[in-house]
Amino acid sequence: MGSSTSSQSPSNSNPPRLAIALGDPAGIGAEVTLKALASPQWRHESPLLVGCRRWLEESYEQLRHHPGPPLRDPAELEVLDLPLAAPCQVGVSSPACGESSFAWLTAAWEQVRSGRCQALVTAPIAKASWHAAGHPYPGQTERLAELAGVVEASMLFTALAPAGHWRLNTLLATTHIPLAAVPHQLNGELVRRKLDRLLAFCQRFTPAPHLVVAGLNPHAGEAGQLGQEEVCWLAAALDSWRQQHPQVRLEGPLPPDSCWLSAAAAWAGGEQGPDGYLALYHDQGLIPVKLLAFDAAVNTTLGLPFLRTSPDHGTGFGIAGQGRARATSMAAALLTARDLG
Repeated sequence: MGSSTSSQSPSNSNPPRLAIALGDPAGIGAEVTLKALASPQWRHESPLLVGCRRWLEESYEQLRHHPGPPLRDPAELEVLDLPLAAPCQVGVSSPACGESSFAWLTAAWEQVRSGRCQALVTAPIAKASWHAAGHPYPGQTERLAELAGVVEASMLFTALAPAGHWRLNTLLATTHIPLAAVPHQLNGELVRRKLDRLLAFCQRFTPAPHLVVAGLNPHAGEAGQLGQEEVCWLAAALDSWRQQHPQVRLEGPLPPDSCWLSAAAAWAGGEQGPDGYLALYHDQGLIPVKLLAFDAAVNTTLGLPFLRTSPDHGTGFGIAGQGRARATSMAAALLTARDLG
């Protein structure tokens, strides 16, 4: 994800009200949300939680007996109460959990659509549980795009480096599809559209950003010896986009095994890194993001008529209900939605 000449988000004297969909009830969604909202900076704001109040209160009572960071008491929060479809066991998801998390996301979207809230934060869901409940979406991003009537939404992961001087921004050209399907979905027009989205986001922080595009194949194809996509269409698509955006420094296609080295150096506090990276498939972008910024990165959906953010981790079934979940990424998701929403 790209760097920016300004490391801070644009200020907003009237922050938007957030709707928070609480995710899979068998996971850590309640825990990370209540931990994040325990911060003093949320004491005078009123996000709307969307989920089952009884489940949330029971989760709070269980978790507050574990050592660790403080939790916000649900009694202090407004909850749009949608009771569980059926009892759920902590750490063990099920079709009932999938049905509830699907309903909670849909209801949270309705709060934003109606204008009662202006930005959406989503706790993690389990795709397998959605599928078992009869909702075969690749993820929350695709469901939100359908609800909003958007043909194509984009996933961007953003994180502010520990020193606060640089922001990592990585946009995915393709998202939740099998690896074998990636070359068939990619084309020059798609890459140019994604670069437009990445540019618009990075320009929130700097007017003339530096962008990097990873190649698809090892060594970016090695001049056609290790794959044809770069020489057949990707390089030409990037050249075309460069001509239309002469103010932008665009590098690529670069070898994907080394193009994030500049991000690693910038994250560690070295030189300023690029403002934005375009990864051509899911794991190509998410592996470096999670290695560098697992606790700080925020999944941000672009292309919707509202801002949606989410922590970059999953449901954490293995640690659910134990008080061990770190809320850093959820806290970053809340702040990003408030500051950029």
